Amino acid sequence: MSVQIFGHKSPDTDSTGSPIIWAWYLNEIKGIPAEAKLLGEPNTEAAFVLKRWNLQKPSLLGELTSNTPVIIVDTNNPAELPENINSADIHSIIDHHKLTGGLETKGPIDITLRPLACTATIMHDLMGDDAAKMPEAIKGTALSCILSDTLAFRSPTTTDHDRMIAEKLASDLGVDIAAYASEMFDAKSDVSAFSDAELLRMDSKEYAVGGTKFRVSVLETTSPKLILDRKDSLMASMDVVAQEDGVDQVLLFVVDILREEATLLVPNELVKNVAAKSFSTAATGDTVVIPGLMSRKKQIIPNLTL
Repeated sequence: MSVQIFGHKSPDTDSTGSPIIWAWYLNEIKGIPAEAKLLGEPNTEAAFVLKRWNLQKPSLLGELTSNTPVIIVDTNNPAELPENINSADIHSIIDHHKLTGGLETKGPIDITLRPLACTATIMHDLMGDDAAKMPEAIKGTALSCILSDTLAFRSPTTTDHDRMIAEKLASDLGVDIAAYASEMFDAKSDVSAFSDAELLRMDSKEYAVGGTKFRVSVLETTSPKLILDRKDSLMASMDVVAQEDGVDQVLLFVVDILREEATLLVPNELVKNVAAKSFSTAATGDTVVIPGLMSRKKQIIPNLTL
């Protein structure tokens, strides 16, 4: 049976691209049958990347049956994975997020967690000399993942190593990083076709602070006005999404990639208190701008306080 490789729900570019990269490596270099899978529809940037590099979109995982061999990438959080993930035969985990806990394996496995900005960077390292054998489409995918997760090196999660690998890949491909990143971010910013509920779930992760469960949504864009013009309807949809998803509150951060700041929508007193205690910011209206806030992983989640 082929190993099923997938990342987190609400797949972004890294969770779409990393399974493709690792499936190529296992199939072509290691001779291990493997398939890239998705746990949801990719966002607009990830869809652009697939088209740009002429890659077929991985199919949805579907029902995860007991003892299916799997490799988990770009997450180690059970809340972001299929409900019955612990019934699968987890072979390995490759990730760049903090260790969450809660996964159970059939036996000892390889776990690679490194403090880098992107899973694709870790995969490039794990391949060693074999990374040079990646075809153009796989190199393009790896470059796209790194530029996405680092916001073209603007994110505080960026390391010198991420930058070095991205620059090497770009050189191999003859790609201008600034121009290509601009194309990616323009694609990410086109959210006109999505409903409010879809936007709130598009790039989101569940996180609990004390006894309060949040869906922490981040929309990275070069055109924040397109999203903020919809703030009234987005805030009106938050209660519905929270109820359907079993959380207490949706937090929506609209990250302006170019201005390097985030706007938090403030629909109620709970979120107003979160803004004050987590980011030392006094919200006087239904939005508050937080300068320098770019990363959910490094700046938002670690600081969430009630």
